[in-house]
Amino acid sequence: MTLVRCFAEMGMGVDVRGRDYTKAARRAVADAIRHSSINVFRLLDRDADEMVVDVTVAGARPEAVDTAAVAAELPHGTVRVTAVPGGLDVPGGDGAEPMVIANAAVIVSFDDGRGPAG
Repeated sequence: MTLVRCFAEMGMGVDVRGRDYTKAARRAVADAIRHSSINVFRLLDRDADEMVVDVTVAGARPEAVDTAAVAAELPHGTVRVTAVPGGLDVPGGDGAEPMVIANAAVIVSFDDGRGPAG
Protein backbone atom coordinates (compact mmCIF):
# COMPACT_ATOMS: atom_id res chain seq x y z
CA MET A 1 0.00 0.00 0.00
CA THR A 2 1.35 3.42 -0.98
CA LEU A 3 -0.15 6.28 0.97
CA VAL A 4 -0.66 9.68 -0.61
CA ARG A 5 -0.91 12.64 1.75
CA CYS A 6 -4.03 14.63 0.97
CA PHE A 7 -4.58 16.98 3.91
CA ALA A 8 -2.64 18.39 6.84
CA GLU A 9 -4.04 20.45 9.69
CA MET A 10 -2.50 21.78 12.86
CA GLY A 11 -4.09 22.64 16.19
CA MET A 12 -3.40 23.75 19.73
CA GLY A 13 -5.06 22.70 22.97
CA VAL A 14 -4.72 23.87 26.55
CA ASP A 15 -5.58 22.48 29.97
CA VAL A 16 -5.63 25.52 32.24
CA ARG A 17 -6.08 23.59 35.49
CA GLY A 18 -5.25 20.02 36.32
CA ARG A 19 -2.05 19.42 34.35
CA ASP A 20 -3.88 16.94 32.10
CA TYR A 21 -1.71 16.27 29.06
CA THR A 22 -4.31 14.03 27.44
CA LYS A 23 -6.99 16.73 27.72
CA ALA A 24 -4.67 19.30 26.13
CA ALA A 25 -3.76 16.84 23.33
CA ARG A 26 -7.44 15.98 22.65
CA ARG A 27 -8.24 19.68 22.47
CA ALA A 28 -5.36 20.23 20.04
CA VAL A 29 -6.71 17.50 17.74
CA ALA A 30 -10.25 18.87 18.01
CA ASP A 31 -8.91 22.33 17.14
CA ALA A 32 -7.12 20.95 14.07
CA ILE A 33 -10.11 19.09 12.67
CA ARG A 34 -12.45 22.04 13.21
CA HIS A 35 -10.40 23.86 10.58
CA SER A 36 -11.27 21.24 7.97
CA SER A 37 -14.21 19.87 6.15
CA ILE A 38 -13.06 17.03 3.95
CA ASN A 39 -15.63 16.75 1.20
CA VAL A 40 -13.64 15.15 -1.59
CA PHE A 41 -14.60 11.55 -0.93
CA ARG A 42 -16.95 11.32 -3.89
CA LEU A 43 -14.42 13.03 -6.15
CA LEU A 44 -11.81 10.47 -5.09
CA ASP A 45 -14.40 7.66 -5.18
CA ARG A 46 -13.50 6.91 -1.55
CA ASP A 47 -15.23 6.48 1.79
CA ALA A 48 -14.29 8.41 4.94
CA ASP A 49 -13.33 5.17 6.65
CA GLU A 50 -10.62 4.56 4.02
CA MET A 51 -8.59 7.48 5.37
CA VAL A 52 -5.35 6.82 7.19
CA VAL A 53 -5.02 9.52 9.81
CA ASP A 54 -1.61 10.06 11.37
CA VAL A 55 -1.64 12.31 14.42
CA THR A 56 1.42 13.68 16.14
CA VAL A 57 0.79 15.42 19.45
CA ALA A 58 3.52 17.33 21.23
CA GLY A 59 3.48 17.94 24.96
CA ALA A 60 5.99 18.56 27.70
CA ARG A 61 5.27 15.07 29.08
CA PRO A 62 4.45 12.85 26.07
CA GLU A 63 4.43 9.74 28.28
CA ALA A 64 1.41 11.23 30.11
CA VAL A 65 -0.72 11.34 26.92
CA ASP A 66 -3.30 8.58 26.51
CA THR A 67 -2.97 8.08 22.75
CA ALA A 68 -6.10 5.90 22.56
CA ALA A 69 -8.17 8.74 24.08
CA VAL A 70 -6.66 11.16 21.56
CA ALA A 71 -7.48 8.78 18.68
CA ALA A 72 -11.11 8.75 19.83
CA GLU A 73 -11.37 12.43 18.79
CA LEU A 74 -11.32 11.30 15.14
CA PRO A 75 -14.56 9.74 13.90
CA HIS A 76 -13.32 8.04 10.72
CA GLY A 77 -10.40 6.19 9.26
CA THR A 78 -7.51 4.20 10.61
CA VAL A 79 -6.03 6.48 13.24
CA ARG A 80 -2.44 6.29 14.47
CA VAL A 81 -1.35 8.63 17.28
CA THR A 82 2.20 9.37 18.34
CA ALA A 83 3.06 11.55 21.33
CA VAL A 84 6.38 13.41 21.18
CA PRO A 85 8.20 15.95 23.36
CA GLY A 86 7.16 19.54 22.73
CA GLY A 87 4.32 21.80 23.68
CA LEU A 88 4.70 24.03 26.68
CA ASP A 89 4.06 24.10 30.40
CA VAL A 90 3.35 27.66 31.50
CA PRO A 91 4.22 28.07 35.18
CA GLY A 92 1.30 28.91 37.42
CA GLY A 93 1.54 31.84 39.77
CA ASP A 94 1.67 31.43 43.54
CA GLY A 95 2.32 27.69 43.39
CA ALA A 96 -0.63 26.94 41.09
CA GLU A 97 -0.46 24.08 38.61
CA PRO A 98 1.04 25.04 35.26
CA MET A 99 -1.09 25.51 32.18
CA VAL A 100 -0.43 22.65 29.77
CA ILE A 101 -0.25 23.48 26.06
CA ALA A 102 -0.18 20.75 23.41
CA ASN A 103 0.21 20.98 19.65
CA ALA A 104 -1.15 18.53 17.11
CA ALA A 105 -0.52 17.77 13.46
CA VAL A 106 -3.24 15.72 11.78
CA ILE A 107 -2.25 14.20 8.42
CA VAL A 108 -4.87 12.49 6.25
CA SER A 109 -3.71 10.06 3.55
CA PHE A 110 -5.31 7.59 1.20
CA ASP A 111 -3.96 4.45 -0.43
CA ASP A 112 -3.23 5.33 -4.06
CA GLY A 113 -4.61 1.94 -5.14
CA ARG A 114 -1.52 1.04 -7.14
CA GLY A 115 -0.40 -1.83 -4.95
CA PRO A 116 2.71 -2.26 -2.82
CA ALA A 117 5.37 0.43 -2.80
CA GLY A 118 8.66 -0.38 -4.39
